Amino acid sequence: MSGADVLAEWKVMPEAAPLASKARFPDGAHFRIEIPSVEGPAVLRAVLDAAAGSGVVVNRVSQGSGAMMLSGAELSEMARIGADAGLEISLFVGPREEWDIGNLSRSADGPAFAGRLRGTRQLRYAIDDVLRGIDHGIRGFLIADTGLLEVVASMQQKKEIPASVVWKISAVMAPSNPLTFAQLERLGGTTVNVPSDMTLGQLAEMRSVSSMPIDLYVEAPDAMGGVVRGQETGDLVAVAAPMYAKFGLRNSKPLYPSGLHLVDEAIAIAREKVHRAKVALEWVEAGGFDLVQSKPHAEGLGIPEP
Repeated sequence: MSGADVLAEWKVMPEAAPLASKARFPDGAHFRIEIPSVEGPAVLRAVLDAAAGSGVVVNRVSQGSGAMMLSGAELSEMARIGADAGLEISLFVGPREEWDIGNLSRSADGPAFAGRLRGTRQLRYAIDDVLRGIDHGIRGFLIADTGLLEVVASMQQKKEIPASVVWKISAVMAPSNPLTFAQLERLGGTTVNVPSDMTLGQLAEMRSVSSMPIDLYVEAPDAMGGVVRGQETGDLVAVAAPMYAKFGLRNSKPLYPSGLHLVDEAIAIAREKVHRAKVALEWVEAGGFDLVQSKPHAEGLGIPEP
């Protein structure tokens, strides 16, 4: 017996659900799993170890400190690991306003500007950061500035950047309405992170204008609202497919910019995120949802090319 069956006995009418999405990933799957804040090779290896032990397929990992803070050797190592595992490595582009000498992004009202690029000098550094990552085999980048997005998308159209590169729109630039969602696609976005607190109806609105993959924090870090929605994963995917189910971690230490001084904490946090993904998948199975997850090496992933 399910919770719905119990409520039916009490004559409680179910909440009206938005229509299920008919859109899919290129491989026909409904969803993929993303583990964010995978800040370097050691954390990436820990994620894959935890995933293997839990029976979880991780399709994408993302990183928030920035590709610019990884050495060439680290970039190449992450590319090799990602290629072997058949998963996307998505690195934040840097530098950005939160690391700059300006104070706006660190003011009380400034976090919304954290991912933007200040001036043409930062824009040049950001383009160079993308090209450097590509040279080391990386094929996925997190973008938080619309100007940069338009530039790199144009470079890709001109074949100056490989067609296999994926542009992931960062959660710090998350659109809250379907018109902005569609606008980011027109500018060149490949997948778009939407706010973690969107209702099922609002997700359906996003899906109504585009079949572009939606990235959604099923569990969000405190700085992004701290929502915990693992039990809703099946409903979220059914409405938003194709969807990257992204597992942050509430009540955990901020890691950016990361490094050797935080690697042990970063590893522990990443392992717990894989555990949260495992629990969410159990909720999907218990709910009787007929949903398919992509396998490793799936089409459309920004799998590295070392």
